[in-house]
Amino acid sequence: MAPLAKKGPALSRGPTLPKGVDVVTFGCRLNTYESEVMRREAESAGLGALEGGAIIFNTCAVTGEAVRQAKQSIRKARRENPAARIIVTGCAAQTEPQSFVAMDEVDLVLGNEEKLKAHSYRALPDFGVNDTEKARVNDIFSVRETAGHMVDAIEGRARAFVQVQNGCDHRCTFCIIPYGRGNSRSVPMGAVVEQVERLSGNGYAEIVLTGVDMTSFGADLPGSPKLGKLVKTILKQVPGVKRLRLSSIDSIEADDDLLDAIATEPRLMPHLHLSLQAGDDMILKRMKRRHNRDQSIRFCEDLRKLRPGIVFGADIIAGFPTETDAMFEKSLEIVEECGLTHLHVFPFSPREGTPAARMPQLRREVVKQRAARLRTAGDAAYISHLATLAGTRQSILVERDGLGRTEGFTLAAVAAGAPGEIVEADIAGHDGIRLIAAPPAARAA
Repeated sequence: MAPLAKKGPALSRGPTLPKGVDVVTFGCRLNTYESEVMRREAESAGLGALEGGAIIFNTCAVTGEAVRQAKQSIRKARRENPAARIIVTGCAAQTEPQSFVAMDEVDLVLGNEEKLKAHSYRALPDFGVNDTEKARVNDIFSVRETAGHMVDAIEGRARAFVQVQNGCDHRCTFCIIPYGRGNSRSVPMGAVVEQVERLSGNGYAEIVLTGVDMTSFGADLPGSPKLGKLVKTILKQVPGVKRLRLSSIDSIEADDDLLDAIATEPRLMPHLHLSLQAGDDMILKRMKRRHNRDQSIRFCEDLRKLRPGIVFGADIIAGFPTETDAMFEKSLEIVEECGLTHLHVFPFSPREGTPAARMPQLRREVVKQRAARLRTAGDAAYISHLATLAGTRQSILVERDGLGRTEGFTLAAVAAGAPGEIVEADIAGHDGIRLIAAPPAARAA
């Protein structure tokens, strides 16, 4: 790595009592899973016994806003915890380590591979160390394997996440993530099944499979098994798992076994989050996506025939470079044409080093306006979806404070059930944000 810029002296930090290890997580479900591995490894390395404890920031690099929020949280943490050791890792630390090394508040910067190993947390640099000694970030593209890290629990969660894959071999023109995660590599099937069995045995009713490009699972494993085979193997070999859910998938890579599992396996949840990104073919081409508009629409139509009632979410980027008004309208229209109900809208954010950052940019006010219109369309679709569920009976996984998620991942308020428990409830209506389950007494009557 190139030499890093020098900075001024570090902040003075007075002694205090040990406070353990706190992990602050930004971004995706894979980060949530990895944060539990990091917590365990950092504690085994003795960070919890340090005076003032340690705070680890597991960052996201998807947008510039995500990086800004992480830095803001780091500064706040230092003000509130002057004696703590602050470590920054994750995708933003991997892609732009210098920007975090230059922060007075940061003691150590770790790359995405280093963050999962106990020895990375041992022998922390002294306060005020030279910047060149603050970063431990190796070339992520040199990593060839992804281990099946075992975790017993996901702190504060009613569902558990299991990593099946990491990295990405595709190079979408807007995306910085391959530079933070490296090339695609899969966790061996046996390790995935073992982890699912372990978490299910520890009481988790729902397991979520997660990865960076999950539908590329298996290409680097012996025999090249696909995601559908992994799903069927889990459901067959772990009969105790009540719910199996998939995180974001790329519909163009969905294999026949996966489609069959969606159609025939009631324990595989009827909810898919699709990496669509746009609804216009020219923009999709400039994004270097591998699907077109018609393929997205047909995929959703075909899945509804296989699994009536299936729910779709999607990522859509607003204001991609060169996007005209007519092109944007295609993205608006695909919300209805695909029947999307859980929309994640991203105002385009140029990431340094990506081809899209060098394309002709739209004015920021245009990007924001289009993002707002997409969110409005998404909100309307979601409210319509809530209305269709009134009068139905739903199976709800209780999460916290009387809230839970249906099998279709729709938020619901439910009076009965402890966190982690699955309850059956009749839906009386909705409040525009969540479903409202009828009180137990009303159901009994």
